[in-house]
Amino acid sequence: MTYGVSEGMMPALLGGAGPDWVFDRLPIPQPGPGQVLVRVRAAGLNRADLYMLEGSYNAGATKLNTFTAGLELAGEVAAVGVDVGGVEIGSRVMGTTLGALASYALADHRHVLPIPASLGWSDAAALPVALTTEHDALVTQAGFSAGQSVLIVGATSGVGMVGVQLAKALGAAQVIATTTTATKAEALRAVGADVVVDTAQESLAAAVADATGGAGVDVTLDHVGGGLFASLLVATKVKGTIVNIGRLAGAQSSIDLDQLSFRRLRVIGTTFSIRTSEERAAVAGALIPAVLPAVEAGRIRPVVDTVFKFDDAHAAAERLRSNQLVGKLVIEMEES
Repeated sequence: MTYGVSEGMMPALLGGAGPDWVFDRLPIPQPGPGQVLVRVRAAGLNRADLYMLEGSYNAGATKLNTFTAGLELAGEVAAVGVDVGGVEIGSRVMGTTLGALASYALADHRHVLPIPASLGWSDAAALPVALTTEHDALVTQAGFSAGQSVLIVGATSGVGMVGVQLAKALGAAQVIATTTTATKAEALRAVGADVVVDTAQESLAAAVADATGGAGVDVTLDHVGGGLFASLLVATKVKGTIVNIGRLAGAQSSIDLDQLSFRRLRVIGTTFSIRTSEERAAVAGALIPAVLPAVEAGRIRPVVDTVFKFDDAHAAAERLRSNQLVGKLVIEMEES
């Protein structure tokens, strides 16, 4: 199949019409005030894409019965609206926006970032969600500073693997990463994890105690939730901080409130699904001085599991559902 752009129409993947995306053609949108129109070259896939298909995640796209799928893209600016600053037609950008799984997508100009020259389209498309999620959680929410130790729970996702590299690039003294699959441990070491814990085989609390001399880590970033969350209170040091980012193992957990209180822990929950455009702009803007130089220097690189063509989007969704991937899935749009 070929879904090229023609006569003002573009190929797109629609959600909300069934359990999977539907291929369709839509009019190419035009940017309004503060918006840029991006010619999408590649789009990253995220767990939230599946949640949106299931109707359990509302990022503002599901107010209508159907919606253009996708949350993350890389491409070049094709047009700009009024009141747009710092972005020009032809600029290579990456960012987060609804409707990324189409040949063209509208984005708030404050939510896109320049693509470092060292990155191609697919690598660039694999970074925006991970960079914004992990930097916001680690630095803005948890208050991380160089020299501290970090535990990343559920680290073999595309977001988690960027989190390991980000912590190291920002000066973490020690990064401990978890997996539930022994064969994925080497991939975590390859991106900089000092210690890898297989929580399917080991006690997380005991392993972290061994690695930290019994103290625990300063900051824990949790992408898993569920029953394992209770162990994080013991694995985090006195006056440390736990940030829950994802709940892949479920939203319910039973914890020991004595551990929470006696260790004087801070527990923070975070999500992007209900943040305002202004809040998202602040998160994206924070990456420019602190993180993009590390990406340009190669100290933070996306780990891409598989790149799919647009025609193979359904296979990409099945790969995402499998929970077998290491890193990120990317869909490349067809050239037109």
